[in-house]
Amino acid sequence: MMSDFMPGIELSRAFYGEVVRPLLTGTRHSAALIGPGSEVLSFDTSRSMDHDWGPRVLVFTEPERVGEARAAVAAGVPERFHGFPTLIGERHGVVVSDPETWTTDRLGFDPRSGMGVLDWLATPWQALAEITGGEVFHDGLGALEEVRRAVAWYPEPVWRYVLACQWRRIAVEESFPGRCAEVGDDLGATVETARLVREMARLAMLMRRRYPPYAKWLGSALARLPGSAELGDALAAALAARDWPSRERHMSRAYELLALLHNRLSLTGPLDAEVRPFHDRPFKVIGADRFAAALAEGIGETEVAALPRVGSVDQFAEGEVIMNPGMARTVARAVLRLDSRGG
Repeated sequence: MMSDFMPGIELSRAFYGEVVRPLLTGTRHSAALIGPGSEVLSFDTSRSMDHDWGPRVLVFTEPERVGEARAAVAAGVPERFHGFPTLIGERHGVVVSDPETWTTDRLGFDPRSGMGVLDWLATPWQALAEITGGEVFHDGLGALEEVRRAVAWYPEPVWRYVLACQWRRIAVEESFPGRCAEVGDDLGATVETARLVREMARLAMLMRRRYPPYAKWLGSALARLPGSAELGDALAAALAARDWPSRERHMSRAYELLALLHNRLSLTGPLDAEVRPFHDRPFKVIGADRFAAALAEGIGETEVAALPRVGSVDQFAEGEVIMNPGMARTVARAVLRLDSRGG
């Protein structure tokens, strides 16, 4: 019978220390739990145990030692560890690779050789979160921390650009819920509110230098963001509201909280953080284009300044595109009109 649930990262840490590391004695290597899996971002629960979950470790070694390390692991991994089967699907949970092969497979490039604008903007936020999250158990090669440092956060011009594009996404639709409500389309108003809530949650994370995870974990990630409780309450209340005046009141509070957070970043001069009518229509908005324009102005004379105002791949693509690094890179290159690494 399977043991009671324990967080996957704790299980994998013990698995490495008690099983995997002794099998690699004499082999220079690095080991971690990073990459795909809810346990990497500590979102796993007992429900996660029903598939693709168990004792897992990613091992890096030199290319010429990969085969030897794989053989040692395959020969020595027990069938069970702490009551959990070590087979995940049809394979045991230890992946052995060299750093360049693994990072190129996950990201489409090796960040240790430098990152161009395309590399930053074509890499899905989930992939960046998976590499900067998790835990490094041992870094004998020095490779894991080098990779994680390289992708830790956007360079400032790219960060400004991504923030500007996120504010622009809000600007395009911020008046729509009110317009839907005005014509009696409560379903449309609710759908538009939900769309804006998603964009505001992602904006809050980007402003706090966190890569937003994919949709399933966005609310959980926002709830864990320090200082986000009031914003989360406002967004949840907006979604739960049963009439437009209530919904607009909660959305207005969320907008103002985001505007205040923007001002605290000091990336631009302070901007008025109060909601206002949408032109001469009676719909309260924050005027998100003001924030987008101010951020874009501060990008300076860099290659980023010439990019179309569409942002990173998560800001203009969905679904299969952002689940496939190669596809994400191809789409981003076309949309952003960039060459293989940058401008």
